[in-house]
Amino acid sequence: MKVGKKVQSVNGFSPLQTRMRPAEKVMRLRRMGAAFPHRLSFLRTLTRNLAKEDVKITRTHWQISADGYGHAVYQLRLGGFDYALIAVSTDLPPDMRTDRVIATAWDTAYVLYDGVPSAAEIERVVAVAPLQEAARFTQRDLILSRANKSVRLFDHVADALRKGQQPDVDLVRQTGYLMRTTAVYGNGKFGIADRGIIQDRPFLSGPFAAEMLTVWLIRGFTHDLVEHVGGAPLDRTIKRSLGIGNATGLGMAPFLVNHPLLLDAWMQVRETAIAWVRAVPALSADQITQIYELAARAAAHLAEWNVPDEIAAERIATLRREWPQITRMMTPEMMTGDIPIDKLILASEAYSVDAQELLAAMLLEPFGDLIDGLADCMATPFAPEIDPAMDCAALKDLIGRDWDWAVKTDYDTMPNNARFWYVSEEKLEPRLGDRHAEEGAELESPLDIARQVKALFADLTDATGPVFMFLQNHPEHRAAVRRVQCLAKHAYAEIRDNLIGSDCLPIDMLRCKLSFFGAAKFDPKSDRWTRITLAQGAPLADELDNADDWWLPVSGL
Repeated sequence: MKVGKKVQSVNGFSPLQTRMRPAEKVMRLRRMGAAFPHRLSFLRTLTRNLAKEDVKITRTHWQISADGYGHAVYQLRLGGFDYALIAVSTDLPPDMRTDRVIATAWDTAYVLYDGVPSAAEIERVVAVAPLQEAARFTQRDLILSRANKSVRLFDHVADALRKGQQPDVDLVRQTGYLMRTTAVYGNGKFGIADRGIIQDRPFLSGPFAAEMLTVWLIRGFTHDLVEHVGGAPLDRTIKRSLGIGNATGLGMAPFLVNHPLLLDAWMQVRETAIAWVRAVPALSADQITQIYELAARAAAHLAEWNVPDEIAAERIATLRREWPQITRMMTPEMMTGDIPIDKLILASEAYSVDAQELLAAMLLEPFGDLIDGLADCMATPFAPEIDPAMDCAALKDLIGRDWDWAVKTDYDTMPNNARFWYVSEEKLEPRLGDRHAEEGAELESPLDIARQVKALFADLTDATGPVFMFLQNHPEHRAAVRRVQCLAKHAYAEIRDNLIGSDCLPIDMLRCKLSFFGAAKFDPKSDRWTRITLAQGAPLADELDNADDWWLPVSGL
């Protein structure tokens, strides 16, 4: 199945489709930075697949001391393959606990193992997992992760359970997780398995599917660990409210730039889903009821979403003001009329970008039968390639059509050339420097896509003949030619903003990517890193029969 303007059938059904939202509108940083988790987010797809397969999670090993240190193993079978989460909990001194990438020790460490681990393999993983980057792993190790406790909440929950009580619901609501991961590594890092090993396996072939499975299993371990330390079970509602935190920084931002076809696939799928839903001619009574319930849930979610960051707090406050106005548009006359979803989305354009994106994400929820099959289109084995036979005149026309904004930008001015991306020598992690105040611009990473395209356009002024002849004389433009030709066929493959300008906020790229993971309650700590919550409200291991009703979860407490 292909996604885009010519969409084939899903599950034998060929839906009507309105025109997709234009890429020049969707692919702006501000709108990408307003993204919300949605029905096709990877965690949502994972729990649907776990339910479809009737997956059972078995805790096969529990070698944990009374104070919570040791190891555990969780086993499952998915799509005909066995997997295991090996979890290691260690006694970490408080002065060593940090979310920064320079950390060398963590409260817990994890490996998602390929198969049923033997005693010897468990012993190996327990020894090396806490070392993380300092160790080396094998092809049986699919995912490597680590997490630190939210010490205040973890200790409070354990203390309450020891006293025969349940934890304070306000503290649970305030934090939302017992631990937060500081990395979830896949795809061959430190010797773990390359993605090629699992890319054709059922239910793990989608992007970041193995990583999301690991996160969901880690969440279950954190519940088990605090109950073990506390000596009593958590209330099920409270347990469901506790997801997994995550601290994510600049290391994630360049991913969307460096994988244009994957970005296009994700955005094409989401935008196709929105277009299909907008074209639905009429709603059933059940769908109307569900939308009303989801609107109330979104309002409750916004009420619980509190962050110290001033910019984010102001945007949340705007959402809280605007959301009742949007829901008031959902009158019985509107909801029972023709193409109501389309009318609601059009009407939402009078409100903030954040409100528009929240509404669009919500309105996908009642239409699983229509859109869930699109999730199969989110992976791509392809990479951008140069068409050497294209005529230079045609290439210039493409730049004029798709990159007008980039060509018109003056990169000689300080605001438009304010920053440079580079990779730190110490941790091999992406960083963002101030070009006019910091050294190192000569080591700049090539994320200045717009500036590259403008330079290409300038050298194409008098060029004639095929592109390969032009590149013989100007090999420095190969990357820009590839990006221009790629965007001509994949409209959502490029962020349509200047990534080296002073107004570029990397947090927008982080939030866009994390929304596809299924993250919620973004808590920016600067414009370069954020905390989030994953799997909050997701079904527990024994609740997979109710696996698909946890969009924008609220604490329920």
